[in-house]
Amino acid sequence: MSEVIVPVRHRVALVGAGIGGSFSPALHEREAAALGLDYTYRLLDLDHLPARWTLREAVGEGATGFNVTHPAKQAVLEQLDELSPDARALGAVNTVSVDGDRLIGHNTDHSGFLSGLRHGLPDVRQDRVVVVGAGGAGSAVAYALVVTGAVVAIADADPARSEDLVARLRERFPEATITGLPVERVPAELARADGVVNATPIGMTGHPGRPFDTGALEPRHWVAEVVYRPLSTALLQDARATGCRCLDGGAMLVSQAARTLALLTGTTPDLDRMRRHLSELVASEEEANHD
Repeated sequence: MSEVIVPVRHRVALVGAGIGGSFSPALHEREAAALGLDYTYRLLDLDHLPARWTLREAVGEGATGFNVTHPAKQAVLEQLDELSPDARALGAVNTVSVDGDRLIGHNTDHSGFLSGLRHGLPDVRQDRVVVVGAGGAGSAVAYALVVTGAVVAIADADPARSEDLVARLRERFPEATITGLPVERVPAELARADGVVNATPIGMTGHPGRPFDTGALEPRHWVAEVVYRPLSTALLQDARATGCRCLDGGAMLVSQAARTLALLTGTTPDLDRMRRHLSELVASEEEANHD
């Protein structure tokens, strides 16, 4: 008598605030369906959960893994039992796997950003890069760029936060050139930089504006975003008008999502298929907004 194989059930959730419009559920579930997985992806919006809510409560209700986004990438650390080496070095997680009763934090943001950059802007110079934002996303972006050998300047509205990130990265990469600076010095720093990355929430739906004075941009610069709602932020609009080469936040979203799927399910997602999925989701939303 042949053994009956019961499919593994994957019950994944995104934890963050103001995430009601996230593309992640559709992006994950479409690719999981194409891979033949029993996989669901739901939203756990901190704006609608009790103040003392924890990941373990969701695990008790059947969750098998998590993505973590703003503003919880660092706050969630205290709930975890273990961190991957990358997550420990970054001091932030964006993915949590469940191993029995243990919660293990990972960071796929840094590899997701680098993969998106190499795909979307494969031939840009990145000898010197400015990263605006020293939170969870900024930590991942700066880490990824330092790994490539770039000289990285990290700006944040809270200088203490940027200096803390600089110290952690220098400890991990003692030979690298990494500096911290206040946001108001970004325009001056751009005078000698090849590109700039916005790793703050500024520009996303609900957080309008620009993360720095875009008047300092020149056509020789490249500009990248981590924000993907909307895909065309005010920063990218200014940058394109200036003649800069640009990378929207969808590139990082897709690459990070693929790495999360691989980590939590052991499968190999199709990045090109996921990019097509995202394009379809964006087009559908734009069509709905114009109706």
